Amino acid sequence: MAERKVLNKYFPPDFDPDLIPRRRGPKNSQQVVRLMAPFSMRCNTCGEYVYKGKKFNARKETVDGEDYYGIKIFRFYIKCTLCSAEITFKTDPKNTDYTAEHGASRNFEPWREEREVEEVDRLAKLEEEENNPMKVLENRTTDSKREMDILDALQDIRARNARNERVGNSSVDLLERIGVEELENEEDMERKRIEEEDEKLVREVFAKVTMPASSTSQPAADGEDAAPAPEPTVVTVKRKADDMEPSLLSLLPDSARSLISSKTSAIHTMKKAKVDNKKSLGIVLKKGKAKA
Repeated sequence: MAERKVLNKYFPPDFDPDLIPRRRGPKNSQQVVRLMAPFSMRCNTCGEYVYKGKKFNARKETVDGEDYYGIKIFRFYIKCTLCSAEITFKTDPKNTDYTAEHGASRNFEPWREEREVEEVDRLAKLEEEENNPMKVLENRTTDSKREMDILDALQDIRARNARNERVGNSSVDLLERIGVEELENEEDMERKRIEEEDEKLVREVFAKVTMPASSTSQPAADGEDAAPAPEPTVVTVKRKADDMEPSLLSLLPDSARSLISSKTSAIHTMKKAKVDNKKSLGIVLKKGKAKA
C-alpha cells in the first residue's frame, strides 16, 4: 500500500505555470468550515436548544468595518437543527469569547454575571459606608492611594517613552556631539603645545649662569683654622629675543668688575714680561707648532 501513496507529480518538459488561469473570487468571499457551537443557545424561531459542542458545517466571513485593536472579527452562519433557521454569531476578542448576533439568544453570558457581581459589591459598599463613617474615610484613603500609584506609573511610562524617543531621534545629535568633543580635545592639545613652546622660550631667555666666587679672603695665620671657601654665585642672565647675550662683566657689581680687570691686566703684564725675556735671550718665536 505504501508504494501507491506517491507525493511527487509528473511535470512535462513544456510545462509553464504562468499559463495556468488564476481564479479571482470576490474580496470578502465566504468559506465553508467545520466547527462546534461555542456556547449553548436557543433558537428564536422554534425555541430549540442548541448545546455547546454541537457540530455544524458553517460559513465564515470577515466582518467589514469592525476590528479590535487591529484584530479581525469573523462572522459564522449556521442553521437550527429543528427548523433550519439561520443563526449568526461573531467572535469577541475583547472578552476572548463569542457573541450571538442573529437568530438565537445565548443562555448564559459570563461577563453579564461578572457585571452583576460588581453591581452587588458596589451596592453593599454604599450601604456599609452609610452606616460607618470611618469606612468612608478608609475607602477614600485607599482610592486616593490607588490614584497616586496610577499617576506615578503613568508618569514613569511617559518619561521612559520620551527618553526612548529622544535617544532614537538624536543619533545625528550624538554624532555632532562626538565631533564637537573631538574638536575640543584637539583644541586643548594645541593649547597645551603652545604653552609648552612658550615655557621653553622663557627658559631659554632667562638662563642661570654660575659665577666663580672672588678670592679676596686673607690667608689664615699660624695656629688658626682656614676660613671656608666662599660659595659660587648664581646669576640669572636675561637673554634677548634676538639671541644677543650680554657680557658677564656688565652683569657683575663694580667691586667684582674692578677686581677682574686688575687680575686681567696683571696676567697680560706677566705674559708680556715672559715674551720680552725670551726675545732678550735670542729665542725666536714662530707661529704654529714646531715639527718634531
